[in-house]
Amino acid sequence: MGPLHHFLGIQITRTTSGNMHLSHSQYICDILQRTNMLAFKPYPTPMVSNTRLHQNSLKIFSDPTLYRSIVGTLQYLLVTRPELSYSVNKFAQFMHSPQLHHWQAVKRILRYLARTIDHGLLLHQQSSSFIKVFSDADWGADLDDRKSTSGFCIYLGSNLISGSAHKQKTVSRSSTEVEYRAIATVIIEILWLKSLLHELHIQTPPPEIFSDNLEAVLLSANPVMHS
Repeated sequence: MGPLHHFLGIQITRTTSGNMHLSHSQYICDILQRTNMLAFKPYPTPMVSNTRLHQNSLKIFSDPTLYRSIVGTLQYLLVTRPELSYSVNKFAQFMHSPQLHHWQAVKRILRYLARTIDHGLLLHQQSSSFIKVFSDADWGADLDDRKSTSGFCIYLGSNLISGSAHKQKTVSRSSTEVEYRAIATVIIEILWLKSLLHELHIQTPPPEIFSDNLEAVLLSANPVMHS
């Protein structure tokens, strides 16, 4: 069938060095055309760092079906655009009753996509089997329930192979506790990944985890940790 160039909406481009670039360029164009956002001024970032979305506004968005549909399409983009994970996770928490300021935040991410249509993941052909993990969390940033959002990204050598951003299930009493819960989630992901690589007969050294303000170490995965 020839070289791979498209797969489930993902465009695959091979570089001269044999690396692969994965992107959703056409998929993003379709989203922008559907929302009439192609002609708007693009933004350099998907979300303002101090944005605090909440459920207390009285201005209900007039088309909740459109909101749910667009946020759903953005979730599929996370395959090649992991930098959107935190923003999309926040938007998805208000799909039951979206309000006007929620939609305005979604429009900002669409303007960011208009500026970065060709961005994606670069997978290197030659890479090591060393696992490196970055983890972080915000503490009580949700204005409605004061729960925290934690996230991580996992590299196998120089290739990003896993990433996630999600709200924690309980309220943490300190920044140390929220980081501890975040790293516990990462440890579970590492254990699963090491088991998968072992089945594929790929030996990996102890993973290295970088986390912000973390004082506790979970030794079950034998990681090297930096706070």
